[in-house]
Amino acid sequence: MTVKRYLRLIAGFFVMLSVALGCYVSPAWFLFTAFVGLNLFQSAFTNWCPMMTILRKRAGQAKACPTKTA
Repeated sequence: MTVKRYLRLIAGFFVMLSVALGCYVSPAWFLFTAFVGLNLFQSAFTNWCPMMTILRKRAGQAKACPTKTA
């Protein structure tokens, strides 16, 4: 998977998780949903997302330490 696909996967997971927590635990979790949405919104204009920076660093570390393939 590409870094962009991982980003979409993580963002979707965070949204679904925070909505479920907002419904079943505390409505305060909806603030986290808004935070994720706001980050996605600003990344459309700035082409920068904090999670992308983290994922790119992790991808670089994965390339530096190759695993065995059979």
